[in-house]
Amino acid sequence: MCIFCDIIENKIPSKKVYEDENVLAILDISQVTCGHTLVMPKKHFKNILEADEDTACKCISVAQKLARQIVENLDAKGCNILNNCNEIAGQSVDHLHFHIIPRYSENDSIKIAFEESPEQDLDEVLARIRG
Repeated sequence: MCIFCDIIENKIPSKKVYEDENVLAILDISQVTCGHTLVMPKKHFKNILEADEDTACKCISVAQKLARQIVENLDAKGCNILNNCNEIAGQSVDHLHFHIIPRYSENDSIKIAFEESPEQDLDEVLARIRG
């Protein structure tokens, strides 16, 4: 069974930040920064690639609303809203969810770095994406 489904079904206690008929948001038990929140659909989907558009939109809408609330009420300077899709990208629970990670300083406990890859032919990449 999925741990997030168990949380949604109240089999496992959580600190609920938000709940409606479609979406649940809880504090992550491993707070990367103060206010680290997980937003998930109540209907089980492994990840965003498998979710229907309506579910994804509802989750993003809640994530946006909560991110504004979290940044304002916790005096954060910004936030990261992250979705990890599949294990290679860091997904550790196979239930679609979005992380809202408030950011307070450059020394927060999260590091996201974009490094240059080898030069790519962007026309070729675009053609491959379009199929």
